Amino acid sequence: MLDTLNRWNERFASARLEDSRLAAQLANYELAFRMQTAAPDLIRIDDETTSIRELYGVDKEPTSKFGRMCLLARRMAEKGVRYIQLFNNDWDGHGECAANHQANADRTDQPIAALLTDLKQRGLLDSTLVVWAGEFGRTPVMQGSNGRDHSPYGFSVWMAGGGVKGGQAIGATDELGFRAVEKKVHVHDLHATMLALLGFDHERLIYHFEGRNRRLTDVFGNVVKEVIS
Repeated sequence: MLDTLNRWNERFASARLEDSRLAAQLANYELAFRMQTAAPDLIRIDDETTSIRELYGVDKEPTSKFGRMCLLARRMAEKGVRYIQLFNNDWDGHGECAANHQANADRTDQPIAALLTDLKQRGLLDSTLVVWAGEFGRTPVMQGSNGRDHSPYGFSVWMAGGGVKGGQAIGATDELGFRAVEKKVHVHDLHATMLALLGFDHERLIYHFEGRNRRLTDVFGNVVKEVIS
């Protein structure tokens, strides 16, 4: 079937050699087909060893769901998937924040540690950038029933692998933990740094849209050079 599709694409594209939009569309369809045919083997984790399954915690609670996600992320990285996103959605602790965060930490701590360990032991961590982040932090003052409100003014993100210089903490909040006051890193700075680790200069990665040149960090962003090894 794939050979037939390729022959049809070649004949169709040869009649419209100058149409870059058609070429891009055909490439998208071909990529989608390859993804669909590769997915069954990718998600079949029966071939993983017992030790690996135990490392990620895929066969027990409360780590089963996120452990499987992290294991699939490693398998995707091995297959050459370039960008992988994992989500754990239940951190919104406006009430009973301590219990909420403890339960989520119990679900995610072992699996994410396993992912870093597994990537490293397979020689993949040096070429794989891992970023752990949320949408915002939490205020240091109580909200409602032992909860915390959203706080965009000071929160933590960690990075590993992919050219990151480990073993350091950059920046600090005030004594109450309310807002960043030392070596502040804006979200645009974080994005600029991530792009630099991926080999892109965010100030040159420009596209023209609606009459002006734009970039992924808009008109902001500075690379945090301390992050890069």
